[in-house]
Amino acid sequence: MLKPVDSHCHLQDPKFDADRAQVMERASDVLSAVVVVGDTLETSVQAVALTQHPKVWAVIGMHPYNASRVDRGTLDTIRDMARESARVVAIGETGLDYYNEFSPRSDQRKAFEMQARLAAELRLPLVVHNRQADADTLALLREFHEELSGIIMHCFGSGPGEADAFAELGCCISFAGNLTYPRAGNLRDAARRVPDNLLLVETDAPYLAPQSVRGRRCEPALVTLTVAALAELRGEPPEFTADRTARNAARVYGLNLSGNSENGTENSPDV
Repeated sequence: MLKPVDSHCHLQDPKFDADRAQVMERASDVLSAVVVVGDTLETSVQAVALTQHPKVWAVIGMHPYNASRVDRGTLDTIRDMARESARVVAIGETGLDYYNEFSPRSDQRKAFEMQARLAAELRLPLVVHNRQADADTLALLREFHEELSGIIMHCFGSGPGEADAFAELGCCISFAGNLTYPRAGNLRDAARRVPDNLLLVETDAPYLAPQSVRGRRCEPALVTLTVAALAELRGEPPEFTADRTARNAARVYGLNLSGNSENGTENSPDV
């Protein structure tokens, strides 16, 4: 069975500058893979550089916070980066954030659509940030989902009804450490009902450390705590949740996890 995959983190963040190698060593011990996600051109370049490690893959794009900076030149740069590295496995994180409107909503929607079109052109999945923007996010994804090879709803934070709506579009739904927070009952209700084949886990490190280590810097190895919480919610052994979510990540991102299975696949859940 496969070890977990941290399907979304920011290992290039300066908070890891002092001990990044040690953080990745701890991750390698307990994870099959780590997906490092950019949110600007600079951090996207840094994400690609980290793919020198055999367990790291990269996602490149512009966060909605930076949507006002997205133009055709930006997209050309992202396109070139994706074509130059086989370790780039998705475009993002893009999307909408109506909680922190660091870019106007109109600019966010434009940048989201531009990056969705680019992902479709490159036949790569799209990593989506959605915060308090369910209706507009769903509207755009309904327009593009048939053109995209996959959609990952990163750090899902909405409720059961929204989970159903995104799942109907075939979106993978990823849960982070906030699943374990005391006031996250609505989120836990959503996590119980996501179809097995659409379930992912992530850390969003260095953010959102799980409750038992809350207040500390989060790191990829801590995704195992979210796996354990998710397994308990869904009434299954943690190793099954780890294996299922790892295989889902491998499918949607196109990761080659050969050699990362400890016990073969005989007892793995179907996905």
